[in-house]
Amino acid sequence: MSTQALPAPRVLVVDDEPNIADVVSMALRYQGYDVATAVSGGDALLQVEEFRPEIMVLDVMLPDMTGFDVAAKLGAQRGAVPIVFLTARDATEDKLRGLTSGGDDYMTKPFSLEELVARIRVILRRTSKTEEPTNLLSFVDLEMNEDSREVTRSGHPIDLTDTEYRLLRFFLRNPRRVLTRAQILDHVWDYDFGGDARVLETYVSYLRKKLDHAGDEPLPSMIHTVRGVGYALRVPRG
Repeated sequence: MSTQALPAPRVLVVDDEPNIADVVSMALRYQGYDVATAVSGGDALLQVEEFRPEIMVLDVMLPDMTGFDVAAKLGAQRGAVPIVFLTARDATEDKLRGLTSGGDDYMTKPFSLEELVARIRVILRRTSKTEEPTNLLSFVDLEMNEDSREVTRSGHPIDLTDTEYRLLRFFLRNPRRVLTRAQILDHVWDYDFGGDARVLETYVSYLRKKLDHAGDEPLPSMIHTVRGVGYALRVPRG
């Protein structure tokens, strides 16, 4: 029997600066979190109802209301969610207002992504609303245990080289997303896309063969080529 992975902790990132929202979201997804974004206070309140985040990264300066107003509205609606304020406003009175209006932490820009992720983990651990991101990654019938480095598909064990393992782990941490060749090379091989693209193509081919022939019968492919862009781990076509 296969073990089901726990749901990824849900994080709502609220910022009207696309570059900030994108970089924070990408960092959190890479760490195994389920992320949604909002660009305004009203959008954030709606996402709290629909996405039901377990923690929120909230900018203070939003186009329709302040982050302080968002925190106050959530408290009044008894829909409180842990909040990390992330803002350029660094005055002491702003920090005090943030921490007394419902905020659990207050960080100022510019900021460290590593520190932000660490503070989110601490708050989630303290509020006990969710577990740490599980060490079991799964997608459809494919599973990877990051502690034991065991990989199975449909219950059949798959032996992978270290590079194949790192490549598959990156896919499993980003299911359904189209990953560019540059992103994969940067995360798996730690170098920019100035190298030989055939290295990536070769390892994707190796990995596909092992995943698609894990059992006695050939299995439908899960790693799909997106022409001109890269690859994506998707539900098999059949």
